[in-house]
Amino acid sequence: MPTFPASRLADIAPFHVMELMARARALAAEGRDIVHMEVGEPDFPTPEPVLAAAQQHLAGGRVFYTSALGLPELRAAIAAFYSTRYGFSVAASRIVVTAGASGALLLAMACLAEPGSEWLLSDPGYPCNRHFVRSFEGRPVGIPVHAQNNFQPTLADVQEHWNERSAGALLASPANPTGTLIDDASLAAIAGFIRQQGGQLIVDEIYHGLTYEGEASTALQFGDDIFVVQSFSKYFNMTGWRLGWLVVPERFARDIEKLAQNLFIAPSTPAQHAALAAFEPATIAILEERRNEFRRRRDFLAPALEALGFVLPGKPGGAFYLYANCARLTDNSDRFARQLLEATGVAITPGLDFGSNAPEKHLRFAYTASVERLAEAVDRIGRFLG
Repeated sequence: MPTFPASRLADIAPFHVMELMARARALAAEGRDIVHMEVGEPDFPTPEPVLAAAQQHLAGGRVFYTSALGLPELRAAIAAFYSTRYGFSVAASRIVVTAGASGALLLAMACLAEPGSEWLLSDPGYPCNRHFVRSFEGRPVGIPVHAQNNFQPTLADVQEHWNERSAGALLASPANPTGTLIDDASLAAIAGFIRQQGGQLIVDEIYHGLTYEGEASTALQFGDDIFVVQSFSKYFNMTGWRLGWLVVPERFARDIEKLAQNLFIAPSTPAQHAALAAFEPATIAILEERRNEFRRRRDFLAPALEALGFVLPGKPGGAFYLYANCARLTDNSDRFARQLLEATGVAITPGLDFGSNAPEKHLRFAYTASVERLAEAVDRIGRFLG
Protein backbone atom coordinates (compact mmCIF):
# COMPACT_ATOMS: atom_id res chain seq x y z
CA MET A 1 0.00 0.00 0.00
CA PRO A 2 1.35 3.46 -0.83
CA THR A 3 1.79 5.95 1.97
CA PHE A 4 1.15 9.65 1.63
CA PRO A 5 2.50 12.27 1.51
CA ALA A 6 5.58 11.27 -0.49
CA SER A 7 8.57 10.28 1.65
CA ARG A 8 10.65 13.17 0.25
CA LEU A 9 8.49 15.58 2.27
CA ALA A 10 10.22 14.40 5.43
CA ASP A 11 13.37 16.12 4.15
CA ILE A 12 11.64 19.41 3.26
CA ALA A 13 11.94 21.68 6.28
CA PRO A 14 9.66 24.67 6.78
CA PHE A 15 11.03 28.06 5.79
CA HIS A 16 11.47 29.28 9.36
CA VAL A 17 11.95 32.94 8.48
CA MET A 18 8.47 32.99 6.93
CA GLU A 19 7.03 31.71 10.18
CA LEU A 20 8.95 34.29 12.18
CA MET A 21 7.75 36.98 9.76
CA ALA A 22 4.18 35.83 10.28
CA ARG A 23 4.60 36.30 14.03
CA ALA A 24 6.09 39.75 13.46
CA ARG A 25 3.10 40.72 11.33
CA ALA A 26 0.71 39.38 13.95
CA LEU A 27 2.38 41.59 16.55
CA ALA A 28 2.14 44.55 14.17
CA ALA A 29 -1.58 43.85 13.76
CA GLU A 30 -1.87 44.15 17.54
CA GLY A 31 -0.38 47.63 17.33
CA ARG A 32 3.28 46.82 18.04
CA ASP A 33 5.96 48.78 16.19
CA ILE A 34 8.08 46.18 14.36
CA VAL A 35 11.47 46.82 12.76
CA HIS A 36 11.65 44.26 9.97
CA MET A 37 15.17 42.91 9.45
CA GLU A 38 14.14 39.31 8.88
CA VAL A 39 12.98 39.11 5.27
CA GLY A 40 15.14 39.21 2.15
CA GLU A 41 13.06 41.77 0.31
CA PRO A 42 14.02 45.30 -0.69
CA ASP A 43 11.86 47.92 1.01
CA PHE A 44 11.84 50.17 -2.06
CA PRO A 45 8.77 50.26 -4.31
CA THR A 46 8.82 49.02 -7.89
CA PRO A 47 10.48 51.74 -10.01
CA GLU A 48 7.99 54.04 -11.70
CA PRO A 49 9.04 53.23 -15.32
CA VAL A 50 8.36 49.56 -14.62
CA LEU A 51 4.92 50.33 -13.18
CA ALA A 52 4.11 52.55 -16.16
CA ALA A 53 5.06 49.79 -18.61
CA ALA A 54 2.79 47.32 -16.80
CA GLN A 55 -0.10 49.78 -16.71
CA GLN A 56 0.24 50.53 -20.40
CA HIS A 57 0.16 46.84 -21.25
CA LEU A 58 -2.81 46.11 -18.98
CA ALA A 59 -4.78 49.02 -20.43
CA GLY A 60 -4.76 47.21 -23.77
CA GLY A 61 -6.46 44.20 -22.22
CA ARG A 62 -4.48 41.66 -24.23
CA VAL A 63 -3.15 39.62 -21.33
CA PHE A 64 -2.56 36.26 -22.97
CA TYR A 65 0.03 33.51 -22.66
CA THR A 66 3.50 34.19 -23.99
CA SER A 67 5.96 31.61 -25.23
CA ALA A 68 7.04 29.21 -22.51
CA LEU A 69 10.55 30.68 -22.80
CA GLY A 70 9.26 34.24 -22.39
CA LEU A 71 8.64 37.29 -24.56
CA PRO A 72 11.24 37.36 -27.35
CA GLU A 73 11.79 41.08 -26.81
CA LEU A 74 12.41 40.54 -23.08
CA ARG A 75 14.88 37.73 -23.77
CA ALA A 76 16.67 40.06 -26.19
CA ALA A 77 16.69 42.85 -23.59
CA ILE A 78 18.25 40.53 -21.01
CA ALA A 79 20.91 39.49 -23.52
CA ALA A 80 21.66 43.16 -24.20
CA PHE A 81 21.93 43.76 -20.45
CA TYR A 82 24.74 41.20 -20.22
CA SER A 83 26.60 43.07 -22.92
CA THR A 84 26.07 46.46 -21.24
CA ARG A 85 26.69 45.42 -17.63
CA TYR A 86 29.37 42.77 -18.06
CA GLY A 87 30.79 43.32 -21.52
CA PHE A 88 29.88 39.69 -22.20
CA SER A 89 27.86 38.42 -25.15
CA VAL A 90 25.20 35.80 -24.52
CA ALA A 91 22.70 34.62 -27.14
CA ALA A 92 19.05 35.41 -26.45
CA SER A 93 18.31 31.78 -27.38
CA ARG A 94 20.01 30.73 -24.14
CA ILE A 95 17.81 32.93 -21.93
CA VAL A 96 14.65 31.50 -20.39
CA VAL A 97 12.29 33.87 -18.58
CA THR A 98 10.94 32.17 -15.45
CA ALA A 99 8.49 32.54 -12.58
CA GLY A 100 11.07 34.12 -10.31
CA ALA A 101 14.52 32.74 -9.56
CA SER A 102 12.69 29.91 -7.77
CA GLY A 103 11.16 28.91 -11.10
CA ALA A 104 14.61 29.00 -12.67
CA LEU A 105 16.05 26.72 -9.99
CA LEU A 106 13.08 24.40 -10.31
CA LEU A 107 13.66 24.06 -14.05
CA ALA A 108 17.40 23.54 -13.63
CA MET A 109 17.01 20.79 -11.05
CA ALA A 110 14.16 19.13 -12.96
CA CYS A 111 16.50 19.00 -15.96
CA LEU A 112 19.63 17.80 -14.17
CA ALA A 113 18.89 15.88 -10.95
CA GLU A 114 18.70 12.09 -10.97
CA PRO A 115 17.47 9.98 -8.05
CA GLY A 116 20.35 9.62 -5.62
CA SER A 117 22.63 12.07 -7.41
CA GLU A 118 24.56 14.33 -5.04
CA TRP A 119 24.70 18.11 -5.37
CA LEU A 120 27.17 20.23 -3.46
CA LEU A 121 25.90 23.38 -1.75
CA SER A 122 27.40 25.88 0.66
CA ASP A 123 26.48 25.57 4.34
CA PRO A 124 25.28 28.11 5.42
CA GLY A 125 23.25 28.75 2.32
CA TYR A 126 19.80 29.59 1.02
CA PRO A 127 17.56 26.82 2.42
CA CYS A 128 15.29 26.35 -0.59
CA ASN A 129 18.25 25.26 -2.73
CA ARG A 130 18.67 22.00 -0.87
CA HIS A 131 14.91 21.48 -1.01
CA PHE A 132 14.86 21.93 -4.80
CA VAL A 133 17.49 19.20 -5.03
CA ARG A 134 15.53 16.88 -2.76
CA SER A 135 12.24 17.55 -4.57
CA PHE A 136 13.71 15.88 -7.65
CA GLU A 137 15.11 12.95 -5.66
CA GLY A 138 18.64 14.27 -5.57
CA ARG A 139 20.71 14.41 -2.42
CA PRO A 140 21.96 17.80 -1.21
CA VAL A 141 25.43 17.70 0.34
CA GLY A 142 26.44 20.71 2.40
CA ILE A 143 29.99 22.03 2.26
CA PRO A 144 30.72 23.79 5.56
CA VAL A 145 32.12 27.23 4.72
CA HIS A 146 33.86 29.52 7.16
CA ALA A 147 34.96 33.09 7.66
CA GLN A 148 38.59 32.42 6.72
CA ASN A 149 37.42 31.67 3.17
CA ASN A 150 34.81 34.42 3.11
CA PHE A 151 32.02 31.89 3.70
CA GLN A 152 32.52 30.51 0.18
CA PRO A 153 33.71 27.07 -0.94
CA THR A 154 37.21 26.68 -2.34
CA LEU A 155 38.40 24.32 -5.04
CA ALA A 156 39.85 22.10 -2.30
CA ASP A 157 36.44 21.99 -0.57
CA VAL A 158 34.72 20.87 -3.77
CA GLN A 159 37.39 18.27 -4.46
CA GLU A 160 37.14 16.92 -0.92
CA HIS A 161 33.35 16.46 -1.14
CA TRP A 162 33.25 15.12 -4.70
CA ASN A 163 32.72 11.38 -5.18
CA GLU A 164 31.31 8.91 -7.69
CA ARG A 165 27.73 9.94 -6.83
CA SER A 166 28.38 13.67 -7.32
CA ALA A 167 26.50 15.29 -10.20
CA GLY A 168 27.27 18.95 -9.71
CA ALA A 169 27.23 22.00 -7.48
CA LEU A 170 24.88 24.90 -6.86
CA LEU A 171 26.78 27.97 -5.67
CA ALA A 172 25.71 31.56 -5.00
CA SER A 173 27.64 34.81 -5.40
CA PRO A 174 26.73 37.08 -3.66
CA ALA A 175 25.37 34.53 -1.22
CA ASN A 176 22.43 34.45 1.14
CA PRO A 177 22.80 34.68 4.16
CA THR A 178 26.40 35.93 4.20
CA GLY A 179 26.44 38.50 1.39
CA THR A 180 29.87 37.26 0.30
CA LEU A 181 31.19 36.70 -3.22
CA ILE A 182 33.33 33.98 -4.76
CA ASP A 183 36.47 35.48 -6.25
CA ASP A 184 36.94 34.98 -9.99
CA ALA A 185 39.96 32.68 -9.69
CA SER A 186 38.16 30.31 -7.32
CA LEU A 187 34.99 30.21 -9.40
CA ALA A 188 36.95 29.53 -12.59
CA ALA A 189 38.90 26.73 -10.88
CA ILE A 190 35.74 25.14 -9.45
CA ALA A 191 34.02 25.34 -12.84
CA GLY A 192 37.03 23.70 -14.49
CA PHE A 193 37.16 20.87 -11.96
CA ILE A 194 33.44 20.09 -12.21
CA ARG A 195 33.72 20.13 -16.00
CA GLN A 196 36.60 17.63 -15.86
CA GLN A 197 34.46 15.33 -13.72
CA GLY A 198 31.59 15.47 -16.19
CA GLY A 199 29.43 17.33 -13.68
CA GLN A 200 27.26 20.41 -13.95
CA LEU A 201 27.64 23.82 -12.28
CA ILE A 202 24.70 26.10 -11.43
CA VAL A 203 25.47 29.61 -10.14
CA ASP A 204 22.89 31.76 -8.38
CA GLU A 205 23.55 35.43 -9.27
CA ILE A 206 20.26 36.91 -8.06
CA TYR A 207 22.02 39.58 -5.96
CA HIS A 208 24.11 40.86 -8.84
CA GLY A 209 23.73 44.61 -9.07
CA LEU A 210 23.74 44.81 -5.28
CA THR A 211 27.52 44.75 -4.88
CA TYR A 212 29.37 47.57 -3.18
CA GLU A 213 33.04 47.38 -4.13
CA GLY A 214 32.60 47.16 -7.88
CA GLU A 215 30.64 44.92 -10.22
CA ALA A 216 30.58 41.17 -9.76
CA SER A 217 31.70 38.98 -12.65
CA THR A 218 29.16 36.64 -14.18
CA ALA A 219 29.98 32.94 -14.10
CA LEU A 220 29.05 32.80 -17.78
CA GLN A 221 32.54 34.03 -18.65
CA PHE A 222 34.00 30.83 -17.19
CA GLY A 223 32.27 28.49 -19.61
CA ASP A 224 29.24 28.18 -21.88
CA ASP A 225 28.24 24.98 -20.07
CA ILE A 226 27.25 26.77 -16.83
CA PHE A 227 23.65 27.42 -15.76
CA VAL A 228 23.14 30.91 -14.30
CA VAL A 229 20.08 31.92 -12.25
CA GLN A 230 18.97 35.56 -12.10
CA SER A 231 16.00 37.49 -10.79
CA PHE A 232 14.05 40.71 -11.16
CA SER A 233 13.37 40.63 -7.40
CA LYS A 234 16.46 42.02 -5.70
CA TYR A 235 18.36 44.66 -7.70
CA PHE A 236 15.30 45.47 -9.81
CA ASN A 237 12.96 45.72 -6.75
CA MET A 238 10.24 43.52 -8.29
CA THR A 239 9.73 40.78 -5.69
CA GLY A 240 5.95 40.47 -5.97
CA TRP A 241 6.03 40.31 -9.77
CA ARG A 242 7.59 36.83 -9.51
CA LEU A 243 9.89 37.04 -12.48
CA GLY A 244 13.42 35.84 -13.09
CA TRP A 245 15.51 34.17 -15.75
CA LEU A 246 17.78 31.21 -16.36
CA VAL A 247 20.75 31.22 -18.75
CA VAL A 248 21.16 27.68 -20.05
CA PRO A 249 23.83 25.92 -22.10
CA GLU A 250 22.61 25.57 -25.69
CA ARG A 251 22.44 21.78 -25.51
CA PHE A 252 19.84 21.97 -22.72
CA ALA A 253 17.66 24.68 -24.26
CA ARG A 254 15.08 22.32 -25.77
CA ASP A 255 14.86 20.23 -22.60
CA ILE A 256 14.29 23.32 -20.47
CA GLU A 257 11.64 24.53 -22.92
CA LYS A 258 9.74 21.23 -22.64
CA LEU A 259 9.85 21.45 -18.85
CA ALA A 260 8.72 25.08 -18.85
CA GLN A 261 5.80 24.24 -21.14
CA ASN A 262 4.63 21.52 -18.79
CA LEU A 263 5.39 23.05 -15.40
CA PHE A 264 4.44 26.70 -15.97
CA ILE A 265 2.89 27.15 -19.46
CA ALA A 266 4.49 30.61 -19.42
CA PRO A 267 5.72 33.27 -16.98
CA SER A 268 3.36 36.08 -15.96
CA THR A 269 2.55 38.19 -19.04
CA PRO A 270 2.00 41.52 -17.19
CA ALA A 271 5.24 41.00 -15.26
CA GLN A 272 7.17 40.41 -18.47
CA HIS A 273 5.84 43.56 -20.10
CA ALA A 274 6.68 45.47 -16.94
CA ALA A 275 10.21 44.06 -16.96
CA LEU A 276 10.83 45.42 -20.45
CA ALA A 277 11.27 48.79 -18.73
CA ALA A 278 13.69 47.43 -16.11
CA PHE A 279 16.71 48.00 -18.34
CA GLU A 280 15.84 51.54 -19.44
CA PRO A 281 18.38 54.21 -18.44
CA ALA A 282 15.80 55.97 -16.24
CA THR A 283 15.17 52.76 -14.30
CA ILE A 284 18.85 51.92 -13.95
CA ALA A 285 19.48 55.43 -12.56
CA ILE A 286 16.85 54.81 -9.86
CA LEU A 287 18.31 51.40 -9.05
CA GLU A 288 21.85 52.75 -8.77
CA GLU A 289 20.69 55.38 -6.26
CA ARG A 290 19.10 52.58 -4.25
CA ARG A 291 22.29 50.53 -4.46
CA ASN A 292 24.15 53.46 -2.91
CA GLU A 293 21.57 53.60 -0.15
CA PHE A 294 22.04 49.89 0.59
CA ARG A 295 25.78 50.51 0.85
CA ARG A 296 25.12 53.34 3.32
CA ARG A 297 22.94 51.05 5.42
CA ARG A 298 25.56 48.29 5.45
CA ASP A 299 28.26 50.72 6.49
CA PHE A 300 26.08 51.98 9.36
CA LEU A 301 24.83 48.63 10.63
CA ALA A 302 28.04 46.58 10.58
CA PRO A 303 30.00 48.67 13.13
CA ALA A 304 26.85 49.25 15.19
CA LEU A 305 26.33 45.51 15.64
CA GLU A 306 29.99 44.98 16.46
CA ALA A 307 29.70 47.62 19.17
CA LEU A 308 26.89 45.56 20.71
CA GLY A 309 29.07 42.43 20.89
CA PHE A 310 28.21 40.66 17.65
CA VAL A 311 31.15 39.43 15.56
CA LEU A 312 31.26 40.09 11.81
CA PRO A 313 34.28 38.18 10.49
CA GLY A 314 34.30 40.05 7.17
CA LYS A 315 32.34 42.83 5.55
CA PRO A 316 30.04 41.35 2.92
CA GLY A 317 30.50 42.66 -0.59
CA GLY A 318 26.93 42.25 -1.79
CA ALA A 319 23.25 41.47 -1.21
CA PHE A 320 21.71 43.16 1.85
CA TYR A 321 22.61 40.84 4.72
CA LEU A 322 24.99 40.70 7.64
CA TYR A 323 25.60 37.20 9.00
CA ALA A 324 26.67 37.83 12.56
CA ASN A 325 28.23 35.47 15.08
CA CYS A 326 26.27 35.88 18.32
CA ALA A 327 28.12 33.32 20.47
CA ARG A 328 29.27 36.01 22.91
CA LEU A 329 25.64 36.89 23.61
CA THR A 330 23.69 33.63 23.44
CA ASP A 331 24.11 29.90 22.94
CA ASN A 332 20.83 29.62 21.01
CA SER A 333 20.25 32.06 18.15
CA ASP A 334 16.71 30.81 17.52
CA ARG A 335 15.63 31.45 21.09
CA PHE A 336 17.43 34.80 21.04
CA ALA A 337 15.61 35.91 17.86
CA ARG A 338 12.22 34.92 19.21
CA GLN A 339 12.78 36.59 22.57
CA LEU A 340 14.09 39.71 20.86
CA LEU A 341 11.00 39.93 18.68
CA GLU A 342 8.60 39.55 21.59
CA ALA A 343 10.48 41.92 23.89
CA THR A 344 11.53 44.66 21.48
CA GLY A 345 9.70 44.28 18.18
CA VAL A 346 12.96 43.76 16.26
CA ALA A 347 12.64 40.89 13.78
CA ILE A 348 15.84 39.10 12.68
CA THR A 349 16.52 35.62 11.30
CA PRO A 350 18.26 32.86 13.28
CA GLY A 351 20.82 30.63 11.59
CA LEU A 352 18.44 27.68 11.81
CA ASP A 353 17.19 28.24 8.25
CA PHE A 354 20.58 28.19 6.59
CA GLY A 355 22.01 24.76 7.32
CA SER A 356 23.80 22.74 9.99
CA ASN A 357 27.06 24.70 10.16
CA ALA A 358 26.84 26.26 13.65
CA PRO A 359 23.38 27.78 13.13
CA GLU A 360 22.95 28.33 16.87
CA LYS A 361 25.86 30.79 16.79
CA HIS A 362 24.60 32.98 13.95
CA LEU A 363 21.91 35.51 13.13
CA ARG A 364 21.11 37.15 9.81
CA PHE A 365 20.34 40.87 9.79
CA ALA A 366 18.73 42.21 6.59
CA TYR A 367 19.40 45.92 6.11
CA THR A 368 16.16 46.33 4.17
CA ALA A 369 15.00 49.28 6.27
CA SER A 370 16.04 52.91 6.40
CA VAL A 371 19.10 53.97 8.39
CA GLU A 372 16.75 55.64 10.87
CA ARG A 373 14.88 52.38 11.45
CA LEU A 374 18.13 50.43 11.65
CA ALA A 375 19.32 52.89 14.32
CA GLU A 376 16.07 52.30 16.22
CA ALA A 377 16.65 48.54 16.00
CA VAL A 378 20.23 48.88 17.27
CA ASP A 379 19.00 50.96 20.20
CA ARG A 380 16.33 48.38 21.10
CA ILE A 381 18.81 45.50 20.86
CA GLY A 382 21.23 47.39 23.06
CA ARG A 383 18.56 47.87 25.73
CA PHE A 384 17.55 44.20 25.39
CA LEU A 385 21.16 43.17 26.04
CA GLY A 386 21.31 45.46 29.05
